[in-house]
Parts: sequence; C-alpha cells; structure tokens
Amino acid sequence: MHRDASRRSRSRSADLGLVRAHAPCRKLGETGAQLLRMLPTTSVNSRDQGNGSLSSREAARHTAGAKRYKYLRRLLHFRHMDFEFALWQMLYLFTSPQKVYRNFQYRKQTKDQWARDDPAFLVLLSIWLCVSTIGFSFVLGFGFIEMIKLLLWVVFIDCVGVGLLIATLMWFVSNKYLIKHPNREFDVEWGYAFDVHLNAFYPLLVILHFIQLFFINYVILLDSFIGYFIGNTFWLIAISYYIYVTFLGYNALPFLKNTVILLYPFALLIVIYVVSLAMGWNFTRALCFFYTYRVK
Repeated sequence: MHRDASRRSRSRSADLGLVRAHAPCRKLGETGAQLLRMLPTTSVNSRDQGNGSLSSREAARHTAGAKRYKYLRRLLHFRHMDFEFALWQMLYLFTSPQKVYRNFQYRKQTKDQWARDDPAFLVLLSIWLCVSTIGFSFVLGFGFIEMIKLLLWVVFIDCVGVGLLIATLMWFVSNKYLIKHPNREFDVEWGYAFDVHLNAFYPLLVILHFIQLFFINYVILLDSFIGYFIGNTFWLIAISYYIYVTFLGYNALPFLKNTVILLYPFALLIVIYVVSLAMGWNFTRALCFFYTYRVK
C-alpha cells in the first residue's frame, strides 16, 4: 500500500514537472504566434497589387513616348537591327506586298503595336536614297557639292518632309473618317501611317531613281514621243505602286471602313497620264530641270 502511494506521488510530481517544463514552451509559442501576426504577410491582395504595379510599368512601357525613345535608341545599335528581315520586306513590297502587312498584323498580336519597332528598314531605305542620288547626280553631270545638295534635298524634303506631311494627313483622315466604331481603343498609330508611307515610297524610289536612270540620257530626254512616253510610263507605274501599297496598308487594319476610297486617285492618275501624252509633257525632264535648279 505504501509502495503504491509512493508511486502515485512520484508520477504526479513527474507530471507536474512536465507541465512546468512545457509552460515556457507554450509561452514561447504564444509569443511567436503574436509576433507572426504582427509581421507583414504575403496575401492575395498584395500579390494583386504587385501584379498591378507590374502591369502599370508594362503599360508605361508601351506609351507613345516610350516607343519613340526605344525606336530612336535602336538607331544607334546596328547589331540589334534585323537587316535580313528588312531586306525580305523590301523584296516582297514588289512581289507580294500583302505579306508585308500580314507581318504588321502579327506584330500587333505579339507586341501590341502596328508600327515598326526596328529601324532597319529606315536605315536600308536611307542607303538606297544615297546610292540612287549618287547615280542621279552622275547622270545629270553634277559635281560633288551639287551631289551633296541633291542628297540632302532628296532625303530631308522628298522622303522625310513629304512623308511627314502625307503620314500626318492620312493619320488624321483615317482616324476622323475611316474608323468603323469611334473608340479610344481603336485608332491608327501615327508611326504606322509613316511606315505605310515608307513602304509605298520604296518601290517609287527604285523605279524613278534607279531603273529610270538607265533611260534618261539615251531615251527619255530626247525630244520625241518615245522619250516622254517611256518617262511618263515610269511615273505612272511608280505612283500606281505608291497608291496601291498605301491602300494595302490601311486595308490591313480591321477597324477601318471604306478604305477602297484610297484607290480613287487611280482614275485621276490615268487621266493625267493620257493628257500628258497628248500634250507632250515630259515629267522626267521636268524633274531633272527642277533638281538642277535646286542645286545650282
């Protein structure tokens, strides 16, 4: 009996010791829990806020100013330009310009912009302008100073200056009158309007400033019907290319309507062509006189 009582007392004391031993642990656990409550935790809202901040940064990255800065910055990094793809575009602007604008649609789906983000096409077009202007200066018998003057005129007036005016006009007209459902979410980017001008200007440049050079002194400038017939036909083909490629550029935008009106200048072009042949006008000779007057 005494042994059983002593055993019970020892077990009770042991249990009491275990309770006392675990008491600090419980207090420590409660204190830790309180500290954890006080610490900032990652919740769904905080994640949403994080995603919101990222999306805002992404949105800012796609603003017009950021796009222009990125485009101009890439002009200084030739290694980042895809010249092979730009050459492919130049080739298809003659053979199948629809494929070029299908690539613009793909860029809209992947990069959320219609305009080019790679200035490689502009760089190659500038090289073409320089080469063709040198050839034009050689054909017209210009010296080095006259050639530089003509180069500056062709680049900054014929290409860039006229391009800025045409792109701005087309950008305004398309957004004002050709939008199917006027909405802030759908509008024609000014950069895209300028890209359309560059696409249309390239075939015109090759026809008038390169292919035509081989006929100027030997055929076109001769005072004969065959001379102004060939010269004016070059102009007809070049301007027709410009109108058609411009039409394809705006017709590729799914939110525009009545883009067929961009083909209406064809009728006026045909009339001017027929009248020029009947009157004996030679547009190429007029261009040569104009260039000579500008550089002398």
